[in-house]
Amino acid sequence: MLATMGYITPEITGKFPGYLSPSAGLKFADVPNGLAAISKVPAAGWGQILAYMAFCEVSQEQTPGSAAYAGDFGFKVLTSSDPAEKTKKLNAEIANGRLAMMAIIGMFFQDGLTGSAWGDWANYTASPLRAFENELGVQAPVGFWDPAGFTADGSVEDFKRRRATEIKHGRISMLATMGYITPEITGKFPGYLSPSAGLKFADVPNGLAAISKVPAAGWGQILAYMAFCEVSQEQTPGSAAYAGDFGFKVLTSSDPAEKTKKLNAEIANGRLAMMAIIGMFFQDGLTGSAWGDWANYTASPLRAFENELGVQAPVGFWDPAGFTADGSVEDFKRRRATEIKHGRISMLATMGYITPEITGKFPGYLSPSAGLKSADVPNGLAAISKVPAAGWGQILAYMAFCEVSQEQTPGSAAYAGDFGFKVLTSSDPAEKTKKLNAEIANGRLAMMAIIGMFFQDGLTGSAWGDWANYTASPLRAFENEMGAQPPFGFWDPVGFTADGDVDAYKRRRQTEIKHGRIAMLATMGYMTPEITGKWPGFLSPSAGLKFEDVPNGLAAISKVPVEGWAQILGWMAFCETSKSQAPGTPGAVGDFGWKLITSDDPVVKERKLASELANGRLAMVAIMGMFFQDGLTGSAFGDFAIKQGSAWLAFENELGVQAPVGFWDPAGFTADGSVENFKRRRQTELKHGRISMLATMGYITPEITGKFPGYLSPSAGLKFADVPNGLAAISKVPAAGSVCWNPCCRRRLWIQGVDLFRPC
Repeated sequence: MLATMGYITPEITGKFPGYLSPSAGLKFADVPNGLAAISKVPAAGWGQILAYMAFCEVSQEQTPGSAAYAGDFGFKVLTSSDPAEKTKKLNAEIANGRLAMMAIIGMFFQDGLTGSAWGDWANYTASPLRAFENELGVQAPVGFWDPAGFTADGSVEDFKRRRATEIKHGRISMLATMGYITPEITGKFPGYLSPSAGLKFADVPNGLAAISKVPAAGWGQILAYMAFCEVSQEQTPGSAAYAGDFGFKVLTSSDPAEKTKKLNAEIANGRLAMMAIIGMFFQDGLTGSAWGDWANYTASPLRAFENELGVQAPVGFWDPAGFTADGSVEDFKRRRATEIKHGRISMLATMGYITPEITGKFPGYLSPSAGLKSADVPNGLAAISKVPAAGWGQILAYMAFCEVSQEQTPGSAAYAGDFGFKVLTSSDPAEKTKKLNAEIANGRLAMMAIIGMFFQDGLTGSAWGDWANYTASPLRAFENEMGAQPPFGFWDPVGFTADGDVDAYKRRRQTEIKHGRIAMLATMGYMTPEITGKWPGFLSPSAGLKFEDVPNGLAAISKVPVEGWAQILGWMAFCETSKSQAPGTPGAVGDFGWKLITSDDPVVKERKLASELANGRLAMVAIMGMFFQDGLTGSAFGDFAIKQGSAWLAFENELGVQAPVGFWDPAGFTADGSVENFKRRRQTELKHGRISMLATMGYITPEITGKFPGYLSPSAGLKFADVPNGLAAISKVPAAGSVCWNPCCRRRLWIQGVDLFRPC
């Protein structure tokens, strides 16, 4: 652990100032990091190292059975006089030590091989791993990734054999995954799976249970198909089939570049499907369903924590890393105590970043003795360099005070985060629970926020960054493309374009246009029959099916005759094949020659395509909402009258429910139906509304009517005319103006120009 920290620390914090050996003229800065440092240690240094090692060995009795023999040298930071606490700490030390032993060996190896513990992949020119870094399946962001070292021997033959196996397993897993999912969504085929056995498709359960229903002839067919796949093509090393090409040009292509792209996508999808199907098998075997049922897990250790603080909608109890999987209440409480502390520190740190940017800094000196003004301290990480020694002392002293001023042993109030500050908590248990829940949620958000600010600050010198600094960013490649529209501009929060790959960008844009067009047609298909009614006559005369017999929305799927599905698929095939959509062609960018959507005029064409993209994006969101609404209520437009038990009905006659929107709560604040919470929010809304009306009038009135004559503060010689309008007025409010009393027996507290009311 010491050696690992010795490698890492100088890289992060830098080295000590001054001399390591004044007599030898050797500075700390002259000592290289890692193994190379050995050559710089003077003879006296080796003597000190050996002497300290000897001291550690002989200063304590270490015979079997002694405390030191078990690792207890009396340093009560590592151990403890409490046996349970001591055991926990020594367990943690052993685990950390094991990790550090692996880490330092890796660092030694890396250092000896490349001259740096952090290595440099460019130095490994002769590495056997180089043989495979340009193969199919090597994809961003991981690149070539072989943690198990299967390719470490550089055997091309073994690599190709494993790749052929991977492709087969991936294909089988994709089919198996779809076989699990499809019957759940679309239902099963009509009729008989085995007429001779009287077995209907509907009788076959989904998942692993289906195995018990397969008749002997079915197993024969499955095995025969497997044999056909294996023997119908030559799969010897070097053949096309050995690399996964069985001549099905849907999966591959006669164009080498297109074939490579599709096979790369297939490998990635196959890897995902292999993970998915194993998860489904496990879930199915455990609960009897690939989708599981939380109600079945009555004895799960996760049940122990589902009613704890921090379990909030919509996620509920969420522990993807499995920290609570062992059901240890002690470990849960210890982590919760840590979470609350980290959340509080992060909230303070986040506010410390934001506040000086908005309100400015304190006037006067931070350290009069050092001549350091508050205004001289930069915001963010750069402020660390300005903190004087006495400031660090104060920070550490306050941290120590917070730790030792309250008993924080397990079971105490402080251990659960209650330090007696009744602003954060409360003597009312229900109110305390609500506030602590809110605090945990805000702390989690702040932990994410401060890490983002640190990263941004370290990268650009400011927690807010500056897009103008990113002149070489790959995102610059696409900021003038169609679809980059105000107010967002170019917006890619998921980072699809982070690699700057123009080909991948164009492929996604082509897909976006297609999906947008389909979504616009689907959205109009939902809305039009509702508004204009349906066509007269028959949709299918042979089946006696009239247009008016076809319900709107998802229910229409059940009415489409076989010929109708054939027409739909035929039209889709025509759209795909009637025009070349190869990269660089008009079809690839969405121009199929219909001049209603595009134009011969380049400017008009660009404007129409930009509009189409925006409308398509809206339609994709709209159609998903309609599908959800339709599946939930049986109509894409729903029917509020159906939701007789809805929590929202409790508030539809309250003040503020006005035409044409009616009761509108898109964020779902009232979804729990809590009248108490509704009234509290309404009270807050009224106060904020009154303050905002006053503030708005305060902005507007002086601009229209002018300001009062005379003095605002005769003692300070401050005239009303000297007070600027807006936020700049804050700097002019004298100290006496911060608190005043009005005749309505209400205390008016001014904080930075904001008028906060509270009863006397």
